[in-house]
Amino acid sequence: MTPLQHVTADVANNASIAATARIWHYAQVRENASVGENCVIGRGAYVGSGVEVGDNCKIQNYALVYEPATLARGVFIGPAVVLTNDHFPRAINADGSPKSADDWKPVGVDIREGASIGANSTCIAPLVIGRWALVGAGSVVVKDVPEFALVVGSPARRIGWVGTAGHPLTEISPSQWECPVTGARYEETATDLLIEVQDS
Repeated sequence: MTPLQHVTADVANNASIAATARIWHYAQVRENASVGENCVIGRGAYVGSGVEVGDNCKIQNYALVYEPATLARGVFIGPAVVLTNDHFPRAINADGSPKSADDWKPVGVDIREGASIGANSTCIAPLVIGRWALVGAGSVVVKDVPEFALVVGSPARRIGWVGTAGHPLTEISPSQWECPVTGARYEETATDLLIEVQDS
């Protein structure tokens, strides 16, 4: 079985593409990138050199995933999202000479399992988006996002928590939260992170 790649997609010969992945119209996957099982790369999306995309990820239309980004299993990248890679961007050096690859070091966005980045958001590397976090559409993320956090705005700030189902959690008592969809319980910790409470 070979990956489903539209004839207009530009996929490097040495990119590693799982057999169950789908790459749509005008998408580009660069050299040494890795795309896992059941991934969908949407129309016009860009996956940079050496980017790692875990299993079951969705990169929607016209999203730009610049190297050295890493996407864990089950990550959702909305339409027109940008994951940057230059912390101090310049086209030229201080002496006026054109900047080349030798004049800067790329930095990446590390997105952990199950996290979602809403449409038209920008993540300014370097940073980490925690497991199952949700970045609201149109946000500009400039610092690390905790696991299960719901962040919105420019700059993005936490306004609540979300569960693995992606819905905002309801506070049922101090530091105790519940998913309105699955009924799963979560506990807020002293470090402002959330942990899922396992049934005993």
